[in-house]
Amino acid sequence: MVLASAPLAHFANAVNILQLRNAVLGDQMTRLHIGLAGALTLLVGGLAGAASAAVPEPALLAHQTTLALDGAATGWILTSTALVLLMTLPGLALFYGGMVRRKNVIATITQSLGVASVVTLAWFIAGYSLSFGVGQPTGGYSGDEVQSYIGSFQSLFLNGVTPTTAHSLTPGLPEYLWIAYQLTFAIITPALIAGAFAERIKYSGLLLFTGLWTLLVYAPICHWVWGGGFLGAAGVLDFAGGAVVHVNAGVAGLVCAIFLGARKGYGKESIVAHNPVLTMIGASLLLVGWIGFNAGSAWTADSIASVAILNTILAAMAGSLTWKIVEIMEKKKPSLIGVLSGLIAGLVAITPAAGLVDPKGAVIIGLASGPVCYAASVWIKKLLRYDDSLDAFGIHGAGGILGAVLTGVFASAAVNGVAEGATVAKQIWGLGVTIGWSAVVTFLILIVCKFTTGLRVTATQEDDGLDGHLHGEVMEGV
Repeated sequence: MVLASAPLAHFANAVNILQLRNAVLGDQMTRLHIGLAGALTLLVGGLAGAASAAVPEPALLAHQTTLALDGAATGWILTSTALVLLMTLPGLALFYGGMVRRKNVIATITQSLGVASVVTLAWFIAGYSLSFGVGQPTGGYSGDEVQSYIGSFQSLFLNGVTPTTAHSLTPGLPEYLWIAYQLTFAIITPALIAGAFAERIKYSGLLLFTGLWTLLVYAPICHWVWGGGFLGAAGVLDFAGGAVVHVNAGVAGLVCAIFLGARKGYGKESIVAHNPVLTMIGASLLLVGWIGFNAGSAWTADSIASVAILNTILAAMAGSLTWKIVEIMEKKKPSLIGVLSGLIAGLVAITPAAGLVDPKGAVIIGLASGPVCYAASVWIKKLLRYDDSLDAFGIHGAGGILGAVLTGVFASAAVNGVAEGATVAKQIWGLGVTIGWSAVVTFLILIVCKFTTGLRVTATQEDDGLDGHLHGEVMEGV
């Protein structure tokens, strides 16, 4: 037994020695791995630090601040952006499409989409920067002097805009959202103009006109009122676009209607809406979308947005009622087109005042809008013999002027502190500047378009209808 166990003992000792050696080696390897890992961590951290030091965060542009996200406000403006876009596509497209003759329905609806496409790209390229940028020293003029009249070129193609930036006007909203929301206003404004020259304009002429008008008319006026320009600084009030959108578009539409001349047969043959039901659908979409237009202009979901929603609905219904009354007095019957026109008139008139007046003021503004816009759309148009096809000036121009003036009367600091110091004189001055710039520059743009793309379709195209000739499509039965 003793002789037999000796080899086993030697074998066990050898195994123990090997285990001890492996343990020592394993411990050394573990320490080596830990050391290497630590060194690698330090190396990566050092490289990252060097990279961050080498590539600092880009400096904010003059109009920007660092985003301090307000989730509730962001959610509301996301919704409002969708609502305002709904106003043009499909709202305005259907509203206008139902009021033209059957042979021009497709052309009229296509114009709304064409306008939206051109404005979107123009806004991306330079429109936003010119409207909401902060003016920079130029040609011996200080930044403040430039800022009074126009924005900047700092954010052309949206350069410098990131997910972490906000416009200084709305530090709680992502700048991308602010850009999108303001884009929807820029889209609908020239789309409204198209109603003035419906049934007779070349599509190529419309597209060129829209691009130039967006950059040369809309962007400056938008900046003057909302972007830190001289009108806003002087106390001119325009809560949601009475002057910037509606008066601007209405005046431009009047200039376009006169420049292009009347449609063939205007005043001599019957020109009636081919589908009032289509117009009803469009008007209803406009009414719903207008909530984003007016209440969204509070820029957050608060008490001002709440009063703006109520005021919008009140004024719309009041305008529809008084237009109906005037129409019954003159024509003995209320037409569906007339009732809908009154609805839009009330919406237009309350737009500059929506978040600045109390509901009583909104009702008065709405009641006044019906007769005023009826007179501009029917009586004045007949008296002056111009062909504003779908009453772009009669409703949007006249309604916007009325609403802007009455904003000076009914604006209440108890509703919105911004209304402090509001006067009719300030409002009229702002209107004068807007009307003058819009009329003159629109006229110059029309001249450019006339001698480049051309503006008016041929007599044959107008007789047969624009749908088939310009777009190769016609409504069934034509």
